[in-house]
Amino acid sequence: MARTKQPTRVPPDGAHENERLIGQNRKARHDYQVLDTLECGVVLVGSEVKSLRCGKLSLDEAYGRVRDGEVWLIGSDIQEYSFAHRQNHDPRRPPKLLLHRREIRKFAHRAHEHGLTLIPLRMYFKQGRAKVLLGLCRGRKNYDKREAMKQAAARRDIHRALRRGVPGARTRRGT
Repeated sequence: MARTKQPTRVPPDGAHENERLIGQNRKARHDYQVLDTLECGVVLVGSEVKSLRCGKLSLDEAYGRVRDGEVWLIGSDIQEYSFAHRQNHDPRRPPKLLLHRREIRKFAHRAHEHGLTLIPLRMYFKQGRAKVLLGLCRGRKNYDKREAMKQAAARRDIHRALRRGVPGARTRRGT
């Protein structure tokens, strides 16, 4: 009997099929305008990895800081792993982000020159390694946030109307 090919699974949000989302900063795209993104590795200790596999992460108030030619993730909260021994990791310990020197210089220069901020957009496991999607962002004013919400609502209405079919529009068959 011939084997049939299984349908390929389409990953959400353009994610790679070997990626498993740990957590994301949902307010980042609302509060900031994302100009550029970069994938970074993360230096973690054992109990942090176990805690991340359980999904115990908060990126709400986190940001990236360049210090001495290295990038650190400040303000992230990786909760203690409940099954680890008494020498557990510190939940507020800033993990180091792994980038090439060229990328660090480029992002640090752009952030410093233009008053931009490095914001973690999401953290995920990719082929077993923890990664952070770091965004180079500009803060939005309240009127910018309202304008973005209006544009998103208009875009949703257009897609909804196209999905339902616009009254009076002709179909492809010409009827």
